[in-house]
Amino acid sequence: MENKSTITVEGLTKYYGNFLAVDHVIFNVNHGELFGFLGPNGAGKTTTVRILTGVINAEEGSALVMGYPAGSLQAKQLSGVVPELANAYIDLSTWDNLMLMAELYRVRASEAKRRAEALLQEVGLHEKRNHLVKTFSLGMRKRLILCLALVSEPHVLFLDEPTSGLDVQSTRLIRGTLRKLRNEGKTIFLTTHNMDEANELCDRVAIINHGKLVAIDTPERLRIGAGRFHVVEIGFESPVAAETLSQLPSVDKVEEAGNKVKIYTENPCGLVASLVDFSRAHSLPMVALNILTPSLEDAFVRLTEEVGHDR
Repeated sequence: MENKSTITVEGLTKYYGNFLAVDHVIFNVNHGELFGFLGPNGAGKTTTVRILTGVINAEEGSALVMGYPAGSLQAKQLSGVVPELANAYIDLSTWDNLMLMAELYRVRASEAKRRAEALLQEVGLHEKRNHLVKTFSLGMRKRLILCLALVSEPHVLFLDEPTSGLDVQSTRLIRGTLRKLRNEGKTIFLTTHNMDEANELCDRVAIINHGKLVAIDTPERLRIGAGRFHVVEIGFESPVAAETLSQLPSVDKVEEAGNKVKIYTENPCGLVASLVDFSRAHSLPMVALNILTPSLEDAFVRLTEEVGHDR
């Protein structure tokens, strides 16, 4: 059967002296998948990515990119990398940066020009193609770095915090480009601290903490498994004390939130029925009622806290 994995990681292990930074990690990334790789600072996330992109070597285990050992010439030729810190040549123009990168990847000049034109149009930098990069804002530099990673038309794209510190417009533009690339069949490996970004973009998410992979699943399934409690947010026409609502069935905890109340429960349907009965019995019309499911951030915090407590 044909291997459908773009990235295959088996028992990947990395030490820094006596410190175990990556602890026998195993996962795979499928062809055409937008894969999120999340973890707190110092969890082993950056080390793993540096191994996959050939910056450093592992002590144990293996990592394949498009069937080739990570760090090999073949793997590098098939990969594009967008680092967190923009690393374009600031004393060169946008266009010269792209032509230089294309030359390094041995892209024919005519093809390089065609790709550069299309990429700059895509990210809104075409009018700045002859401007020096040192005059660019952070958002413009990050958009250029994305173009530099794509000019070789890689099969797999590694991105490290591509929208960190950006304004709303640049963030939306980059996220839109990533969706387009995924729809075109590119495999994308994304590291981010932005839980909303991971939830919005990723097909699957892996969470690493203290060097161990603690979860890997779709954002939806991770959210569902984040905890047994749901939150019911309720607002009445007149204020109702949190203590009063805490006496209702199926209530675990009550918090006041401005003119609303948040009620934590294991049985949201039962609680909603009780709130409707309460509203009728006290002639208090409800002006707001929302059932809030756990977020990806909730799942992330719970999973990373659990591993931290176990160590």
